[in-house]
Amino acid sequence: MSPRPLLLPRQYQWWGLVPAVSGLFALDLVDGPGSALLAGPPGLLWLVTGLSMVLLRGDARVTAYMAVGSVIAVIVSLPLVFVVGLLDAVLLGLLGVASFTVAGRISLTEQLTPDVVPEPDDDLQMQAKVGFDEAVMGWFLIAARVPGGQLAERMCNEALELGQALESRGWLEVPERLHAVPDAPDHVNAQSGRRYGFDFERISFDSGFQPDAALPGAERWAGHYKTHRAVGWMMRHPGPTRPWLVCIHGYRMGETWMDFGLFKPGLLHKKFGLNILMPILPLHGPRRVGRKSGDMYLDGDLLDLLFAQSQALWDLRRWLAWLRANEDRPQIGVYGVSLGGYNTGLLTGYESELDFAVAGIPVVDFAETLWRVMPPPHRHYFEARGLDQEHYRRLLRPVSPLTQPCRIPRDRRFVFGASADRIVPVAQPALLARHWEVETRWYQGSHMSIGSESTPRSTLEDAMRAAGWGTERSRPFV
Repeated sequence: MSPRPLLLPRQYQWWGLVPAVSGLFALDLVDGPGSALLAGPPGLLWLVTGLSMVLLRGDARVTAYMAVGSVIAVIVSLPLVFVVGLLDAVLLGLLGVASFTVAGRISLTEQLTPDVVPEPDDDLQMQAKVGFDEAVMGWFLIAARVPGGQLAERMCNEALELGQALESRGWLEVPERLHAVPDAPDHVNAQSGRRYGFDFERISFDSGFQPDAALPGAERWAGHYKTHRAVGWMMRHPGPTRPWLVCIHGYRMGETWMDFGLFKPGLLHKKFGLNILMPILPLHGPRRVGRKSGDMYLDGDLLDLLFAQSQALWDLRRWLAWLRANEDRPQIGVYGVSLGGYNTGLLTGYESELDFAVAGIPVVDFAETLWRVMPPPHRHYFEARGLDQEHYRRLLRPVSPLTQPCRIPRDRRFVFGASADRIVPVAQPALLARHWEVETRWYQGSHMSIGSESTPRSTLEDAMRAAGWGTERSRPFV
């Protein structure tokens, strides 16, 4: 593939004037507590991000916060009708739509697309898709708690200790020594539930994961008691055995209303006729230890990510052991999205008896992902203390999906990515595809547009066909 021509640099990004002027208009509406509460937040976000885009270009967080302000403006424009009047409220909502589109447009034009990724379309539809990515990324950034103060100092000290412990025990070079093989759980609890008109079972059992006491922070991780119980959503058909599709959710998911929205039961369980298992990753959903699902997985102490991923691998293998203990040679395929794609890649380095694996819009390099949006003062401090991006990447090597060779046949490995992904660095799906020695399937869209794209479904259908599902042997379709 021939190199793409570089974009000519410009000193100013004049599109930033749209949210800047919108911010001035929103702040001009402030005339009392009610209008300040509704119009103030989007006004401030627009003014700051708009001027930053004009004068201080280059920070990946600017368009994310700009999109967040735009979404807030559209939402508050409805109640603002009763505070400032219909005309001003409608105008604020329209400015929200305009600034939201500008955030998507700037993101498309400012971020270079690597050669391994198809050039994304630059039209209004794509700008809106990218705008949603930027808004969700902005929410992630607002919700995150970046380590600071004594926590940052402790984390850097523990990083040095962790590196020495991993090195001395050979876990960096031979990661499988760190990961024991779990047994199937003896006692499983099942409770009935219903969501979106679909009956499901809430399955739970003792995780049994124990972090190695030799690792710094192991005792602290063991104190997260809600992670001690493995939890998952399950839908199974009565009668003859059906194939099992294990669906691994993304970051900050793990609740039925989100998981069922992504892994649609109407398609997977009803139309395809599959048994569905949705394991909940540590620190998510009913296993969360913070106020929000996913807290401390990618924020807080960065070293906790090693324990989170080690337990995620243990729990997933324990789920598989449970399925195999209850059925004679069950057919099992794995489908993971985003963070679930990471765990799909990690799992296939340790499990060979899988019918197929599909990794959708997968993150595969947390070091690049986190360093891209980390505030510069934190990044400079960590790097000065020796915890730079490359060091952090090496610490996570024992739980990286790029470390172990994939253990399932090449024709049953599938990766798809989004050409304009603004949540996962856009080239990362190609990294996993190269590691798996397969081609990446790309769709013209963003991370959050996955639900409206055809590539995820067609890729999953191709994976099932490659595994022989849908034949007389398995009968997965109804």
